Amino acid sequence: MTLRYSLLEETLIGARLADGTRIRLTLPDLFVLLAEDRIRDFPALRPHQRHPWHAFLVQLAAMALHEAGQTEPLADEAAWKAALLALTPDDPDGAAWCLIAPPERPALMQAPVPEKTLTAWKNRLLAPDELDMLVTSKNHDLKAARMRHCEPEDWLFALISLQTQEGFLGAGNYGISRMNGGFASRPALGVVPLGGWGRRWARDVRRLLDCRAEIVQDMELCEQGGIGLVWLRPWNGTDSLAFAALDPFYIEICRRIRLLESTDGVSALATGSKAPRIDAKSRNGVTGDPWMPVEMAAGKALTITGKGFDYKLSSELLFGQKFLSPIAQALIEEDGQQGILILARGVTRGQGKTEGYHERGIPISPKVRGFMIQKKTDGLAKIAEERVSDIGKMRGLLWTALATLFENGAPKDTFGDSAKDKANLFSKPFEQYEDARFFGGPLGLNEEIESEQPGNMRLRWYLDMAERAQSILTDAFDSGPRSGEQRYRARAAAMSRLHGGLRSDKTLPTLAHYYKTQKDSKETPYVQL
Repeated sequence: MTLRYSLLEETLIGARLADGTRIRLTLPDLFVLLAEDRIRDFPALRPHQRHPWHAFLVQLAAMALHEAGQTEPLADEAAWKAALLALTPDDPDGAAWCLIAPPERPALMQAPVPEKTLTAWKNRLLAPDELDMLVTSKNHDLKAARMRHCEPEDWLFALISLQTQEGFLGAGNYGISRMNGGFASRPALGVVPLGGWGRRWARDVRRLLDCRAEIVQDMELCEQGGIGLVWLRPWNGTDSLAFAALDPFYIEICRRIRLLESTDGVSALATGSKAPRIDAKSRNGVTGDPWMPVEMAAGKALTITGKGFDYKLSSELLFGQKFLSPIAQALIEEDGQQGILILARGVTRGQGKTEGYHERGIPISPKVRGFMIQKKTDGLAKIAEERVSDIGKMRGLLWTALATLFENGAPKDTFGDSAKDKANLFSKPFEQYEDARFFGGPLGLNEEIESEQPGNMRLRWYLDMAERAQSILTDAFDSGPRSGEQRYRARAAAMSRLHGGLRSDKTLPTLAHYYKTQKDSKETPYVQL
């Protein structure tokens, strides 16, 4: 078997430049263009593969620069090629950077096979999406094995996705070290400054290099001589690498996979293992991952649920005290003044299933940026907590009014399951809208913080929520009781429940005071109730 599809020699990676031009690149070429911030995106990259690809490029570049004794991106393709080959001194011909190599030798993201043969490997995968980490349910989520007409880069992205973010999937299929348990996930949070892929890439490479000693000390990893490219080490499926033997920027693999080529094209062979590749179960995913938040009290990496990065979790991750922020999330002066996002990404995993890919970009306003750089976020946390609570109060009031409608105007303590289910269904869009605008939307948190009159901004938000709650309740009238007497009673009781709650000091005192003032002064309310 000969070496095929070298990332160092062949233009396998498809990219689109800032001006829209599509080109194909070697890996060293790509690093040069990333350093110049000329890459817009990668057209073949699937959404759930975005973070694994970004992390791979950042960790690899940081490792190469550290070994070369450099702190800034290298100048040209030849220098990058030499730096990458220096990471694989036992394979000077570049086998470790090829997608296909003899089984006894390393191939990209594929460990050498000590047996030197694949005859016992029976699990053949014919398409990249069959290899990738997504679990689909009876072809309902995404059609399986549909990428039959594919390019080598599709296998590249699938390999990196599988080997760096997959979890446990039955006996012999162990997951990565950088997650809290086999059924967890590898979510990622990081700053995205204004610019393209390259601006963020260069920024994160610099953060890794600046924080290398910190990661080494905190994680007790190797400052020098550690295992960085885990796929270089032979693996028979029975042994595990000690966590302490790793480089702080290590790029791992979790499965025994080898790519092959025949007259039918590229395919993959897979086999199980009797142990995880890295012995890190006791670490609960706390590995120094530059993008992974850590739950401090429990000493474990973040695992996201099917809700993804909703406004409650996101506000806690940005401003709260529960999680230790990863180094990629920490704002620095070089990130600039405008156009900054905190980007959150992750796939929710479960037992034999996935519960969705989640991605959220959280805009950071100038004042918020200033507080975060100064690490003075207690005030931001307080405002965010109040807003989370206020959304809950308004949604609870709307839910009660809706359940009253669907229960024909009956008292709260008599609501049946049917009325509760309908109330859940009809009140869900209210919370979804508030979730979407929580940070940067109209009347969102950023506007309140930037405002010279934050109290007035908060009141406008309350009034807007009240108006939307009433609109949702009114729209639900058509799904309530239809007979004349029941319809009148149910609608009147539901609206009365909503009005009374809005004017109660126990719900939102500021809003209640506003309505009282308007009534006393006989002025027309902002919201006509």
